[in-house]
Amino acid sequence: MTPEERNALVIILAAAVLAPLLSDRLAKWVRLPGIVLEIALGILIGPHVLGWVHTNHVIDVFATIGLLFLFFIAGFEINFKGIRGRPVALAVAGWFVSVALALAIGKTLESSGLIISAVIVALAMTTTAVGSLLPMLRDANEMETPLGRFVMAAGAIGEFGPIILMAFLLQTGNIVKTGGLIALFAALAIATGWLASREHPPALIDVFRRMMHTSAQLPLRTVALLLGLVVVITADLGLDTVLGAVTAGVVVSLAVKSDREELVHKLDGISFGFFIPIFFVVSGIRFDLSALIASPETILRVPLFLALFLIVRGLPALFLYRKDLPLRERLSLALLCATELPLVVAITTIGVTRGLVHPENAAALVGAGMLSVLLFPMLAFGIAAKGERQELRQAS
Repeated sequence: MTPEERNALVIILAAAVLAPLLSDRLAKWVRLPGIVLEIALGILIGPHVLGWVHTNHVIDVFATIGLLFLFFIAGFEINFKGIRGRPVALAVAGWFVSVALALAIGKTLESSGLIISAVIVALAMTTTAVGSLLPMLRDANEMETPLGRFVMAAGAIGEFGPIILMAFLLQTGNIVKTGGLIALFAALAIATGWLASREHPPALIDVFRRMMHTSAQLPLRTVALLLGLVVVITADLGLDTVLGAVTAGVVVSLAVKSDREELVHKLDGISFGFFIPIFFVVSGIRFDLSALIASPETILRVPLFLALFLIVRGLPALFLYRKDLPLRERLSLALLCATELPLVVAITTIGVTRGLVHPENAAALVGAGMLSVLLFPMLAFGIAAKGERQELRQAS
C-alpha cells in the first residue's frame, strides 16, 4: 500500500467516524441519515471540493466489499415468513407497474434528447434502497409492523427486480443464454436455500456455538466464505455480483435458527462498523459535482428525477394497497418505496462506463437519490408517527 493509499484510507475512515457524530449532534434540529452525511463528507474530501482524497485500487476494493455487504445484509434481514403471501404479491405487482411507468417516462425523456438511454434511467428509477432503509426501520421500531412488512417486501423486489432486469436489458450477448444462466443461478440458489433451511447436525451447531465467541469466530468466517463463493459464482456466470450478495444473505438467514441475535451483532459490526460506511464515503468521492453544477439546467434535473422517483415507485403504492393500509400509512409506504440510492449509484456507474448516461444525468440521479434518502424517510416516519399519536388520543 502506497503512502497516498494509506492516507486516503485514514481520511475516509475519519469521515465514517464523523458522520454519525454529526448526525447525533444535528438530531435536535433535523434528522439526517448517516449515509447522507457519509456521502456528503465524501464529496467534501473528494477531488471536486477539498481534493484530499482520490480513488485508487485499494479504496475501490474496500468500497466494493462495502457494497457487497450492504446487499448481503439486505438479503439477510428479509423476513420471508413476515412478507410471504399478500405483501410479496403486492410488491411484485407494484414493481411491474413501476417498470411500465419508468419505461414510458424514459422513452419520453429520450425522445426529448434529455437522456441517452431510456432503459438505464428506467432501471435506476425502479429501485428501492432497502439496505439504506433497514437501519431506519429498526430505529423507528417498524420492522414487525404491517407497514414494515410491506416496505420490506417492496424493498426486496425493488432490489432483486432491477438487478435481474439489468442482466437482461444491458446484456450485449445472447439474451437466451443470459436467461438460461439466470435460471441456473436461481435453481442453485433455491437448492442451497432449501438445504440451509433444513435441520443441522447437533454436533455442527455445537462447534459453531463454541467458536462464536473465541478468536476463531467460525460463524463469521463461514459467512464471509459463503459471500465470497456466491459472488464468484455470479461473476463467473456473467451476472451482477450484487445479485450474489443478496442471495448469500438470504441463504445465511435461512440457515441461522439459533443464536441469531449474536450473529446479527457481529455482522452489524463488520458491515455497518467498517465496510459499508467506506462504500458510501467513496460514493461521495466519486460523485461528479462539477458535472452537476455545470449549468442551472443540470441542477434542475435533481428535483425532476426526485419527483420521478416518487411517481414511478410511490404512485403504485397509493393505489395497490388501498385495502391493506389506511391513507396515512400508504403515504408513508409510497415515500419509503421511492427512497433510492445504492442501486442508482451502481446503475449510473455502469451507464456512464458504457456511454449510455451523460455524466451530468448520472450526477443528477445520484443527487436525487441522496435527497430521497434524506427527505422521504423523514416525511414517511413523521406521517406514521402522527397517525399513531392520533390513534392513541382517540383510544384514550
